[in-house]
Amino acid sequence: MRAALTIEKQVAIALWKLATPDSYRSVGNQFGVGKSTVGAAVMQVAHAIKDLLISRVVTLGNVQVIVDGFAAMGFPNCGGAIDGTHIPILAPEHQAGEYINHKGYFSIVLQVLVDHNINVGWPGKVHDARIFRNSGLFQKLQEGTLFPDQKITVGDVEMPICILGDPAYPLMPWLMKPYTGSLDSSQELFNYRLSKCRMVVECAFGRLKACWRSLLTRLDLSETNIPTVITACCVLHNICESKGETFMAGWEVEANCLAAGYAQPDTR
Repeated sequence: MRAALTIEKQVAIALWKLATPDSYRSVGNQFGVGKSTVGAAVMQVAHAIKDLLISRVVTLGNVQVIVDGFAAMGFPNCGGAIDGTHIPILAPEHQAGEYINHKGYFSIVLQVLVDHNINVGWPGKVHDARIFRNSGLFQKLQEGTLFPDQKITVGDVEMPICILGDPAYPLMPWLMKPYTGSLDSSQELFNYRLSKCRMVVECAFGRLKACWRSLLTRLDLSETNIPTVITACCVLHNICESKGETFMAGWEVEANCLAAGYAQPDTR
């Protein structure tokens, strides 16, 4: 029997696999181990990250700093921007039809409130609004327990801290979405400011996938393990962002090439 892999080597194998679109066999060759060992290391590390780090890393920080940041971009009393992205997967063994999204490939949805809440695991066929309404985030927002009771007066309306979404999401007292149809100048200005601030979630998805490029190819895992791996990538992303890790332009170029094969479904 060979000696067990050190923790450091297991972490290195997992990080390499998550950060590249390489196959298990290719990663195994890099580290001198079998492809099954790579798979085991990835899942052990991903489970440890999910169990030990998510509550410390993907969490609501200083609300006033967040609100001030969005206010500087043009939208007052905003606590985050929400959106979903589809992560391509292999055809599941059971209920595969539920995982086919509107672009025709199998996927799992990652829904994110930048930068402090994630919800992952819903099949690609499910509408964004349904995922949101069935999330713990929706319940906290509905109960008013996510953000502090900090209201501002807009015209003659008291406005609580809100989040921003695209047209797929329901309009709520605490969720703002764009106007649709024929717009006057003030509505166009509102949409412009909302869109400008909501772009932070699009940028977050871009940086997440550029750093953790395994999310751009079909994840070769069971439906039960995929959410754990995606969650681990989100935790690692937040760690890199908080530590000011260098983001190289070349990563985004490669990510765009990989993403071209799996276009994101349009907002329904």
